[in-house]
Amino acid sequence: MITRFAPSPTGPLHLGHAYSALTVWDVAAKHGGAALLRIEDTDSTRARPEFEQAIYDDLHWMGLDWPPPVRRQSDHKAAYGRVIEELTKRQLVFPCSCTRREIQAAGALPGVEGLVYPGTCRHRSMNDARPGDAIRLNISAALSQIDHPMTFVELSSGTAIKHHVAPDQLTKDIGDTVLIRKNTGEPAYHLACVHDDALQSITHVVRGMDLWAQTPFQVVLQNIMGWPTPKYHHHPLITDDSGKRLAKIDKSKALSKYRAEGATPDDIRRLVGLPPSSC
Repeated sequence: MITRFAPSPTGPLHLGHAYSALTVWDVAAKHGGAALLRIEDTDSTRARPEFEQAIYDDLHWMGLDWPPPVRRQSDHKAAYGRVIEELTKRQLVFPCSCTRREIQAAGALPGVEGLVYPGTCRHRSMNDARPGDAIRLNISAALSQIDHPMTFVELSSGTAIKHHVAPDQLTKDIGDTVLIRKNTGEPAYHLACVHDDALQSITHVVRGMDLWAQTPFQVVLQNIMGWPTPKYHHHPLITDDSGKRLAKIDKSKALSKYRAEGATPDDIRRLVGLPPSSC
């Protein structure tokens, strides 16, 4: 077993991150596996070196360790570019200049990741790509190149449950997802995450339930690129007293503040509903 914790250095870690990281390491320890740390720092507008250092500090404080080196996605843009080159040869991607306002004005319907792209630029060839364009996967064209049922295994219930990926639902609920971001040219989450899971031989993806709905699209990308599909374990989310999911954008209380107030790693485990460390 090889699993991973893959935070973005866009703010301090909070209890929700602690729960996810501790779950990753606990699962790996239970099965005699390895837990890797990966820094998903492709959003240059929000990623900060001080937040990355804080990730290392917080994880070490909680008693977690990982094999070096840590993969930082911003160091490997050329690798993600090679994936786009492959998809371009197979005519599975297209450039898109649409703004969010234009997508909304085109009558786009809501899906699992916001509005489902209405296909405005789908007719464009990559030869027509202009600086600043986003690059999207043509989901219908991609599905046409997959001639077998797509499935993934979910383990969160305690038993292995096989889920089938429904092509019609992908087209309706997800659509032509961005692989390269508009203006920055940086790889989007789906591309970098799935590429790195394959590159690092991740066998089990342990992550929050908020990413459950994105899994079918990632399975499609794995299938069209010939990458293995790992097993998944989507764990519950940590919420505040009102039931709202903890998030950096809401300035949820940082782990460093708990530490400064005298909390111990076992206090953090107790706060997120996990048993004390066996170490």
